[in-house]
Amino acid sequence: MSETPVRQQSTAAFYGQAVASFAVALVATAVGILRLQADAWVRAFLGIAVLYLVTSAFTLAKVIRDRQEAGQIVSRVDQARLEKLLAEHDPFEKL
Repeated sequence: MSETPVRQQSTAAFYGQAVASFAVALVATAVGILRLQADAWVRAFLGIAVLYLVTSAFTLAKVIRDRQEAGQIVSRVDQARLEKLLAEHDPFEKL
């Protein structure tokens, strides 16, 4: 029989730290852009660039996670097929 792998989940502290870190970084960047001694269009450009960077980072993280999960599903299906073949195989059967 195969063992079901234990699904690893983040702790509440790790999740909270990740959210807090993201919020601090976003707020610090926004304050830095707002206090920048530059024209309004330069600050607006930097703000849009930061938003684009954040959304593309989320998209990249999701794509990487989806590919990893798809690989795990394929390997589980292959493992199930192998276990079925081994269970049905009789080494004492005449060919």
